[in-house]
Amino acid sequence: MRRRALVFGLLAGLLSLAPRLAAPAVLTVQDDRGQVVRLPAPPQRIISLAGGLTDILAALGMADRLVGRIQGDRTVEGVPTVGTHLQPNVEMILALKPDLVVQGGVAKGLPALARLTAEGVPVALFDPRDFAGLFATIRRLGTLTGRETAAHTLVAQLETRLGQVAREVAGKPRPTVFFEVRYPNLLGAGRGSLVNDIITRAGGENVLTHPQKLVPFSLEALLALNPEVYVIQRGPMNKSPQDIHTRPNFQELAAVKQGRVLMVEEEMFSRPGPRAVAAVELLARYLHGGGAGEGAP
Repeated sequence: MRRRALVFGLLAGLLSLAPRLAAPAVLTVQDDRGQVVRLPAPPQRIISLAGGLTDILAALGMADRLVGRIQGDRTVEGVPTVGTHLQPNVEMILALKPDLVVQGGVAKGLPALARLTAEGVPVALFDPRDFAGLFATIRRLGTLTGRETAAHTLVAQLETRLGQVAREVAGKPRPTVFFEVRYPNLLGAGRGSLVNDIITRAGGENVLTHPQKLVPFSLEALLALNPEVYVIQRGPMNKSPQDIHTRPNFQELAAVKQGRVLMVEEEMFSRPGPRAVAAVELLARYLHGGGAGEGAP
């Protein structure tokens, strides 16, 4: 009898533990604010407030769970817009009842994130400024969405492509590059931007040494630096770039004299997402392979 009672006691103990053993682990990451974000289960309703993060989520197979996006984000169609990257509409976001909101690193958007957090909405902010940061973002989004395996596979594929470019440009001279974010009111990409890492990995050298992400710049300073290659992005921040050959005094630049001017798409170069690797490949071909990329303006 004692033995039977002991057996039944052990079974009862195991049964009492079973719900706890079967309970899913909480999904936990630390975002780029240093905040710990916890989800009890993979989110079913996600709002992305940054185009690059939308690209990552789509690459992880989560496009069907996106219920909100910012204006100008063309990654997913038929999804409501909830304001802009800089000024998301909190009321519209709350009405969509998300169980996760993701945002890129924008100081102007932080008050909106604070309001969402106060309303009990899980919010994660990611601000990748190089490929290491981008890959860390992909892995953390994989953890939050229950797509860890897909995230690690994606990162491995992207790293393989970057490794191939590194081998192709190894030992070759590095031309100096200026990346135009906006003109007029000239704005360049500094060393604190993903663009800087794109230039470096493509076998070039960013002519700007400023640590900031975006650097206001004068024509006089640009002429003094005299970059060998001039890259112009076209997109929301630089909607209709003026032909560089018609800009006053730009003809004095070595890049213009030598026909080393490249027009690229902002979505590829300035949106921290998987397409940034394609930006490295394109720029490397232009700098070292004799290709013309997207073409000069």
